[in-house]
Amino acid sequence: MSIARQMLLNDARRFALAYKDAERRGDYEAAIVNLRRAIEALEQYLSLYPDDVLSRRLAEIVAQYKRRLRRLEREAAQAVSQEPEEYEVEIQGDGKTKLPPEFVLKEKPNVTFDDIAGLEDAKRAIREAIIYPIRRPDLFPLGWPRGILLFGPPGTGKTTLAAAVANEVDAEFLYVDAALIMSKWLGEAEKNVKKLFDYARERARDGTPVIIFIDEIDALLGVHMNEVGGEVRVRNQFLKEMDGIQDKSGKLHVYVIGATNKPWKLDEPFIRRFQKRIYVPLPDKKARRKMLEILTRNIRLASDVDLDKLAEMLEGYSGSDIRDIVQNAYIRTVRELFERGGNGEPRPVSMGDFREVLKHRRPSVDPDMIKAYEEWFEKYKAL
Repeated sequence: MSIARQMLLNDARRFALAYKDAERRGDYEAAIVNLRRAIEALEQYLSLYPDDVLSRRLAEIVAQYKRRLRRLEREAAQAVSQEPEEYEVEIQGDGKTKLPPEFVLKEKPNVTFDDIAGLEDAKRAIREAIIYPIRRPDLFPLGWPRGILLFGPPGTGKTTLAAAVANEVDAEFLYVDAALIMSKWLGEAEKNVKKLFDYARERARDGTPVIIFIDEIDALLGVHMNEVGGEVRVRNQFLKEMDGIQDKSGKLHVYVIGATNKPWKLDEPFIRRFQKRIYVPLPDKKARRKMLEILTRNIRLASDVDLDKLAEMLEGYSGSDIRDIVQNAYIRTVRELFERGGNGEPRPVSMGDFREVLKHRRPSVDPDMIKAYEEWFEKYKAL
């Protein structure tokens, strides 16, 4: 089974398990969100692979899930609470040290633009939107973009780009998993959104630039049929917060970088809030060559390894794929060392090692998906 197929099935399984967990807790909204996403993953699988041996069974599962979904929606409609749109939230801390919300990961990888091969258009757009305004805000009397959308296939470096920006300007990097908020915190999600932005503004007022990175932002800002109240309230709250940081009269350095593999699921009003919409594509040959240099700099290579030739062979592979291929080629030499007793050092990695790995490793991104990204970019591009 191809990696792309397996990823879709894994997504469906993950969302189905989250749905069952939420249903056991009596959390209708989280159950509906996850069940709907399980259905979407399975329907995408069926549309891409209609002749697969699993198709008939998966179609039966989809029909079963849809019946469950309708039942849950009826039950949720009776239980939706009428909560006010304004929320009072507290920023945790002792008055001197403020703590981020509990659903936020504050650490950022130690990576810079120099560690990222290729993606020059993306780097330029990010410099113009974030780095230059932070370093010289006086040069931007009309304000600057606060929302950046990074979209493209999985494994192309969207998260790494966002973390590199934070390091370039010594900003606080707040990593938020949108799927986590919607799956586990749906009943409190709109309050969490406000808490997140309140914390970011407080830190920015203290002089620290803040980058809010939201992974899988389509889980937070996507639109679905037959939505429950919680999803609508979350989107409305996020829209309000985005409008707040876009205020041109304000000079706070709070930025939202959203990443998604499914830009077509985003709600139109939110697409407009991300003034920079940047396609992060598969690496071209030059970028693949640079990745191979970076990935193999601490590995001994045999004299027959031709990185230019290898870069050609890796056309269609994502950055994540290439990392795995280099790792697996090196592991072949480590395995041989242990099979001989484990003493000494592994032999150099040869071109044959890479060829053997490639016999069993196909690109994780379907070519049809690349076309979909390119078409969406042509419609919404904003570099």
